[in-house]
Formats: sequence, structure tokens, C-alpha cells
Amino acid sequence: MSKPKVAFYWCASCGGCEETVVDLAEDILGVVEKVDIVLWPVAMDFKYQDIEAMADKEIFATLLNGAIRTSEQEEMAALLRRKSQFLIAYGACAQMGGIPALANQFSRDQILEFNYEKCPALDNPQKTRPTLSLQDDGRNPHLPEFRNVVRTLDQVVDVDYYIPGCPPTPNLTKAAFEALLSGNLPPKGAVIAPDIALCDECSRKATKPTNVAFTEFKRPHQALADPDLCFLAQGMVCMGPATRSGCGAACTSGNMPCTGCFGPTSRVRDQGAKILSSLCANIEARDEDGINQTLAGIPDPVGTFYRYGLAKSILRRRVDLNMTASGK
Repeated sequence: MSKPKVAFYWCASCGGCEETVVDLAEDILGVVEKVDIVLWPVAMDFKYQDIEAMADKEIFATLLNGAIRTSEQEEMAALLRRKSQFLIAYGACAQMGGIPALANQFSRDQILEFNYEKCPALDNPQKTRPTLSLQDDGRNPHLPEFRNVVRTLDQVVDVDYYIPGCPPTPNLTKAAFEALLSGNLPPKGAVIAPDIALCDECSRKATKPTNVAFTEFKRPHQALADPDLCFLAQGMVCMGPATRSGCGAACTSGNMPCTGCFGPTSRVRDQGAKILSSLCANIEARDEDGINQTLAGIPDPVGTFYRYGLAKSILRRRVDLNMTASGK
């Protein structure tokens, strides 16, 4: 009896999600015993035409990490969707856009202009930008097209399940494989992680204030945090109240505030708006100058509240009337 075929693919991301598969350690041997890995470009040599030659739905499950920024990534997402019974958005970038989606604050032209014309470390006096195709000695090499915005995987193709995190923990990865192979799956569209706020598993939860009046916000490098006291009580922004648990509170256990990589629970429509509204409602000052002075402690609101979720937020991207509404 043939083993189920599994694929791993990497789009716009840092590679940390690939590392977490390796972090399964000896558990990866159990996975390999039960599945046949048919695509994993970061670790093994496979050809796209081999995947194209497969029958539709021949791959049992694909774990795709990374956001969608280029035409090549769109094409691979569509191909793997067609060839897979289950397509899983693996990690924060595939689920919510992740760090790459912070680029949605800028237009495509602004990004290309800076990287190929204005970057201080650049030597490009001709201001040459990449071209999509080129005739060269009878050959026609081409590059993927750089799309207008970064999108989540489910903004491009249908997704069956989500495994959150930057990166997902080995425990969640193992649990997902066990659920897939046993057939004991949650309803389609489920996030394979606990549906409760991070505060529930944080060791500081007993000190979380019920009433707080913020007079200032401190960034982690500006103060030595008390390792036993809730970060909010110390005037530090912590995304824990608006973030799904399942990470084992790794950051808060390491004396760093939660940055929100596991995304919101099912009861939160917009993760950034959720925590932003809570913090702003508890600013002590009531006059404009006082409020502005307090908020000055958060110099990068988008990077703070939408570090991983800008592509999936109700904001999604900057408005530019010269761009098409399709996101391409």
C-alpha cells in the first residue's frame, strides 16, 4: 500500500517555517515513515514538472508557508491547490501575510524605486530595474511579476486548514500531521491551535490588571521588565489579549511581550483593532496633547499592531486610486 504523498512549499517568507519541520527532531522520522514527501525544494531536489504530471488530488496534503507576492507564487499556490486533497496555510505569513505584508504600506513603484534607485548601499547609476523577459541568444528567460500587494494564501486559493505561528511550534506541526493521518480533522477552515487568548497560558496572567490608566508606553529596550508582572501593568504593549494561544507563551516566558504571531481567536475580527481599541480606551489623558504624548511611545503603530496581520486586516493595504482593485 502506497504512503500518502505530502508536499512542503515556501513562498514569501524567511524560511523559519521550514526550520520548524526540522525541529520535529526524532518525531520527523515517524512522519517520514508514514508519508512520502514529493516536494520540498528547500531540502531536496524536485522539479515542478513532476508535480504538474501528477493527477489532480494525488498529493494528500501540502503545507505551504509564506505570503503571496509574485506571479510565480500565485501559480504554485494554484498548482498545489489543484494537486492536493488538503492545502494548509502553514505559519503566520501564509495565514495573515506576516512580516512581508508590512510592504502593503507602500506602492509597488515605491518599493522598486527604493530598492533599485535610491537605496544608500546601491550602485546602479543607470537605475536599471528587473525586466520580466529578455531575448538572449535565442533564449527567452523570464522573471516572476512583482504584484501590487502581498496577499494571504486564502486570498489567492481555497485553503482547508491553518497552522499559526512565526514559526509554528513543533508540537502544533506534529498535532496537525496526526490529525491528517488519523482522519480526525476539525471542520474545514479551522485554525489548528487552541481558540483561547494567549493570556490564558501566560504565567503572568494573575497580575494582569483589570483597570489600568496608561500615562506612557515603554518599548522593551527602554526598561528592564519585571519577569513576574504582566507587561500591560508595566506600560508595555503586549498583544497577548488579542492573540491566540498555542505557542506555550514562549515570548512572555522569555521576558518579551507577545507580538501577535499566532493571530486572533475566532471571536476577534481584526487583531490590531482589538488591542488598539483596548489600549486607547485606557489612556489616562483626556486632552489631545496628553493623548499624543502617551501615544508617542508607540512610534510604529502598524508594525506594532499589524506586524503579522496587515494583509488580513480590515485595513489590508494603502489606498491608491491608480491601482486596480484586484490586488494584482
